Amino acid sequence: MTTTSFPFLTIDAATRRVSLDGRDPAFYRDPNPVYAALHAQCPTFWWEEQKKWYFTGYDHVNSLLRDRRFGRQILHVASREELGLPEPQPHVAHFDAAEAWSLLELEPPEHTRLRTLVNRAFVSRMIEKLTPEITDLCHQAIDRFEKDGKVELLSAFADILPVTMIARMIGIPDEMGPQLLKWSHAYVRMYMFGRTHADELAADKAAQEFSDYVRGVIAERRAEPRDDLLSHMVHTEHRGQLLTDDELVSTTIVLLNAGHEATVHQIGNAVRTILEDGADPTVLFADEKATERTVEECLRISAPVHIFDRFALEDVELDGIQFRRGDKVAMILAAANLDPQKFSDPLTFRPDRNEGANLSFGAGIHFCIGAPLARLELNIALPILFQRLPGLRIAKPPVVKDVYHFHGLEALELEW
Repeated sequence: MTTTSFPFLTIDAATRRVSLDGRDPAFYRDPNPVYAALHAQCPTFWWEEQKKWYFTGYDHVNSLLRDRRFGRQILHVASREELGLPEPQPHVAHFDAAEAWSLLELEPPEHTRLRTLVNRAFVSRMIEKLTPEITDLCHQAIDRFEKDGKVELLSAFADILPVTMIARMIGIPDEMGPQLLKWSHAYVRMYMFGRTHADELAADKAAQEFSDYVRGVIAERRAEPRDDLLSHMVHTEHRGQLLTDDELVSTTIVLLNAGHEATVHQIGNAVRTILEDGADPTVLFADEKATERTVEECLRISAPVHIFDRFALEDVELDGIQFRRGDKVAMILAAANLDPQKFSDPLTFRPDRNEGANLSFGAGIHFCIGAPLARLELNIALPILFQRLPGLRIAKPPVVKDVYHFHGLEALELEW
């Protein structure tokens, strides 16, 4: 192995083997310099600790996201016995059941059927109608802390906006917001490096409670439909079939979790990026076009979701590596956004870029269904925040989450 300037990272470019301690705080607090080192020496690599291949190059990640030879699941084409996969663990049975029909995990035709049913609620023309509601929520949140001259941004602002909006769209009352966040935070612990048995038990308990709650709301909407997404899912047929309760539970949970988790992270990441860079908010948010460019550059340089896995659905070769059916590969979306072959001076925050799309919301059939909503929330929330609080600055060093599949903050103390 070749040593690097990072004590937690060694790279052997000749064999494409990398040792990287993903739990080292110096890494997850600021992974971008590590991604730069990987791009320079070994953009496709075998991660020794994780026991699989990772791709960081923009073209490879973009292609893999769209490649139908790879999928989010594998058991629809092969059995556990054939692939040598372990049996499901009983202590996370509720979590597995809640995830069984998740849009994030399914492949066609089930994915197509479920996504078609919910897609119309997330098309841009429908999402744009939410602008006044999102604007009001932002101002209401700021009204509650503006007088103090300081705030912890995640709990007072970033958490509130996206979870309230996605809950309202689905048909969940505002007062459930804090409980939804607790369940979601327990879920996320399943995606950390080195998760513990206690993390798994907590996630399973959250899944059981979350599922039970959703089943109750489904029963209510079945008896008395309303003008919300859950009523639409309960009562709309697709090719003569209604969704089962299990499908409705999984779909509702994934929409609630994915519909706010990444946006919470990205609000915090974007504010941190702008303040640490020292950029002038009056320039960044001068008009709609400037705001859009600023949001996209924040998404590129500080992506909220870092890793997505895929299974090889058949024997396939990619970048000189032979994969067998059932092999798991991983893409680092955040690293692809920093590929120097795609973006000039990639570690520099440059909102005037015009070098192509970032991959923070994925691509292909699993492109984030909530991307239009997330983008609208960011394009509204960030200008309002900086306009309402001139002189905004970081009061204490940000506390970064140690959940590496996601990248976001536990806390961001601000003052003005």
